[in-house]
Amino acid sequence: MKLDLIKLALLYKPYGVVSQFRPLGNHKTLAAFGLSRQIYPVGRLDTDSEGLLLLTNDGNLQHVLTDPQFNHPRSYWVQVERVPTPESLMQLAKGVPLTDGRTKPCQVKLLDQEPSLPPRVPPIRFRKTVPTAWLEITLTEGKNRQIRRMTASVGYPTLRLVRIRIGSFTLEGLIPGQWRYASREELKELRSAQSEIHNPKSLPRPSSPLLSGGQAVGRRQAGKI
Repeated sequence: MKLDLIKLALLYKPYGVVSQFRPLGNHKTLAAFGLSRQIYPVGRLDTDSEGLLLLTNDGNLQHVLTDPQFNHPRSYWVQVERVPTPESLMQLAKGVPLTDGRTKPCQVKLLDQEPSLPPRVPPIRFRKTVPTAWLEITLTEGKNRQIRRMTASVGYPTLRLVRIRIGSFTLEGLIPGQWRYASREELKELRSAQSEIHNPKSLPRPSSPLLSGGQAVGRRQAGKI
């Protein structure tokens, strides 16, 4: 599809919204936000998750954004019950066994403070005697409800999940329910990345593969959207 005809929307999906346009019971859908019906979600973002959802009218672009070979990792801020131990963080980073297979190594960071986010409606369940912690997790795969299952598998249930980044696209400048179209320059960058993948001579020499998730574990300060 010609660049001038491509539409790519960035939506800050609120909690409780189904990632589809057609009605589904009493759930709020994407139809509530004034988006074009000619664009469709790229991948999925569960009803009980919040954050960045991309939508496009171009099937090839959808493939580029979801196929791992094009290197568009997805980053999330994740609030969990209790404070994970270094050993648990290492487990998550190296990969944990799930019913549909072991997860790939990923980046896991324990945030020093709660990130700056709009309040969730409704708020998470609160237990006075149980502390919570925030993680930043970056994935290169997309199993169903992967992060929730990952944190539960090491004993730290997910309370809140916000996707903050897909590749170079972020939530910056958006609040829940708001959206914008990607600029022509952003679309050109995607096209350029796609061309590099299909022209191996232009790719840099690969570095040594990540053999364990240990290097991906750390602490960092929370950011802002």
